[in-house]
Amino acid sequence: MMDKETFANLRRPIAVVVDDEPFILMNTSDIISNVGYAIVEATTAEHAYDFLQEHSSVQLLFTDVQTPGTTDGFELARNVARRWPDICVVVASIAAVPAPGDLPENAKFISEPFSAETVLGVLQERCPHRPRRQV
Repeated sequence: MMDKETFANLRRPIAVVVDDEPFILMNTSDIISNVGYAIVEATTAEHAYDFLQEHSSVQLLFTDVQTPGTTDGFELARNVARRWPDICVVVASIAAVPAPGDLPENAKFISEPFSAETVLGVLQERCPHRPRRQV
């Protein structure tokens, strides 16, 4: 984990990526990193939320729905949207589909498996602070 000083001095937007599957976490982080985001990885929604409480200057939350612990990705997305409405939120799942009320208004859902092009399209459409650099 980055210390507060290092985090405060980053010159690029920061993304928190949440997934408990190591390969998917690495792949998603690589996709998002390749367009210029600094990446913070978390394996549970609780870890991601705890990190955000320390470092609320994050610009993007990209979370899987099904993560270990008591909080799923839908609840994390709602909590983040309520507390930090400027954070761009993307929720992904291979199995779950959002029901009415699962996603906050500012969040985007994508189905897994997803391509780099799908992720980049969502970032371009939804995240005004996205880096300008393209892959």
